[in-house]
Amino acid sequence: MSLPPEKASELKQLIQQQLLKMDVHGRIREVLAETIREELAPEHQQLSTEDLMKALRQRGIIDDVMKELKFVTDVDEKERTSAPPKPSTHFIDREPPILKKANIDPTRRYLYLQVLGGKAFLEHLQEPEPLPGQICSTFTLCLHFRNQRFRSKPVPCACEPDFHDGFLLEVHKDSLGDGSKMVDATAMLSISDPVHMVLIRTDTFGETTLVASYFLEWRSVLAAENGVTNVAVELLGVGTESKVSVGVLNIRLEIYPQLNKVLSPEITSTQFSLERQKTAEKERLFLVYAKQWWREYLQIRPTHNVRLVKIFAQDENGINRPVCSYIRPLRAGRLLDTPRQAARFVSVLGYERAPVIGGGGGKQEQWCTLLAFLCRSKGDCEDHANLLCSLLLGYGLEAFVCVGTKAKGVPHTWVVTCGTDGTITFWESLTGHRYIHHPINPDDPPVAQQPKPLYPYRTIGCVFNHHKFFGNCQPSDAVELCVFDLHDESKWKPMSGEAIKSVCSPGTVSSVPPFPPLCASTIDAAITSNEIELQLRILVSEHRKDLNLSTVWDDQLSYLLSPALAAYELERATSISAGNEEFQDAIRRAVPDGHTFKGFPIHFVYRNARRAFATCLRSPFCEEIICCRGDQVRLAVRVRVFTYPESACAVWIMFACKYRSVL
Repeated sequence: MSLPPEKASELKQLIQQQLLKMDVHGRIREVLAETIREELAPEHQQLSTEDLMKALRQRGIIDDVMKELKFVTDVDEKERTSAPPKPSTHFIDREPPILKKANIDPTRRYLYLQVLGGKAFLEHLQEPEPLPGQICSTFTLCLHFRNQRFRSKPVPCACEPDFHDGFLLEVHKDSLGDGSKMVDATAMLSISDPVHMVLIRTDTFGETTLVASYFLEWRSVLAAENGVTNVAVELLGVGTESKVSVGVLNIRLEIYPQLNKVLSPEITSTQFSLERQKTAEKERLFLVYAKQWWREYLQIRPTHNVRLVKIFAQDENGINRPVCSYIRPLRAGRLLDTPRQAARFVSVLGYERAPVIGGGGGKQEQWCTLLAFLCRSKGDCEDHANLLCSLLLGYGLEAFVCVGTKAKGVPHTWVVTCGTDGTITFWESLTGHRYIHHPINPDDPPVAQQPKPLYPYRTIGCVFNHHKFFGNCQPSDAVELCVFDLHDESKWKPMSGEAIKSVCSPGTVSSVPPFPPLCASTIDAAITSNEIELQLRILVSEHRKDLNLSTVWDDQLSYLLSPALAAYELERATSISAGNEEFQDAIRRAVPDGHTFKGFPIHFVYRNARRAFATCLRSPFCEEIICCRGDQVRLAVRVRVFTYPESACAVWIMFACKYRSVL
């Protein structure tokens, strides 16, 4: 096997780095000196290469070097055998898939959580054993604890899924002030944050389903002998199945370093009981207040009882939570740079209404916790609006979630921001579109020109964020007539900020789960773009072959489509259009006189090439290009994947053709 010169030099460089790392040169010098001193001194004969190699082999140095030089990648065996060769236009240094050793700080406490298999996942009782190399549905377990996130290896769906993963959770990740002080059992008992576990099922087409969401009370390990305990966690379903068991996970909890003194079970159970009582009392008082507020709201105007004023919403486990608890200022770190980029990120997360069992067309309410929404990578409009509002608050904007209706009275949620200059902006979380709101004054004379609203919203019942809640008490709940002066209590009835804070503040002991941080994308945009493009070329060629048409690809024309796709994404993310002149000029130069050019761009939020191709064929414009007939037909396709946090992505595809026009 011959290597190209650049690969050969790269391989030599890798070997050289490894030899330097292991100090092999120094060890060879020692062996050489020792061999000359012990064996060759009396004869003073020449030392051959074979003699030196023999000495190195006897001392195990060659074996050590060969063990360390592992040339592996983290590509699946399936991909290695079936995937088409990747173009050599994009090189990436990839680490071998070895478990890295964690740097454990001996002055800090850790919780080691091991998942030692599952059982009683009865829905998969009849699931056949997957054959080697066969694509099958998988389970993935996602964890969040005190700003740390983990994900298990995918395991095939089965009645007894073979989970075997360990997660090292730092117990006092956020307490930087006591970094030099070892936290003891009593201090850890006051840390009420649970371990949030979310189980996701991924089918053979890559579609994800939320199976279970569970909050693990880990502090029982503080009263266990030797700081080790085993628990069987029963997972319940979500939504309409929130009372049905879906399976059991065997979990082992261990504290590192070991506790010098464990707590008695009575102390831990008393602490848990006190926390439950405190939370229950706060929730009871808030419920009493909310009922009183609602009675007062109805007394303002009888028609208020049909307005969409939502104070509580059910999460994926069927638990009623105040809507304000679904919002919290969320900073994206360096993953997102601007509020508009954040809106684009939220819009490329998939949209899917909560599933309903049976007919009737009713809408099942399910406001997901943030971890469940992010791990599943899709959710309802409420999930999108809550995430977008949280991100905009993180950017320092005054943002609120609006609850109201769209056309035909369909319930909907969106986001509004109030500028310091009085500008009211609506943000549609499902598309990333922004609309400036100019209220219509119903008292204006008929001849006065009124602004025509561009937004799809019809009515609005309430607005809220993490510490404010306002019910719309204006004479009409029509959005186009609505005045967003939230300080005017004759237009918006406020809830007590103290009451909201008592149950929604992140610092309080409450049933509200803490927000997880966003994770960077694990998708390589260039490699994924190449793979989808190659698959689409094969699909187009096969489709044209079925129509008895030949296919000739024009690589240069395909490359010229890239600026257009980049401009489309830039416009979606920033509302700024740029670069169109250069694209048009390049296409004019690439298409000879007497030829016709046709192009069709389309946008997806998934990476399934076959599914995207089927969707494209449903468009008559795209089908006309793919099935183009004529003289000197040349086809082109370009794919550009834009990655966002949480491995969300915007996939832009452009099909094009040029051919000689024959009259």
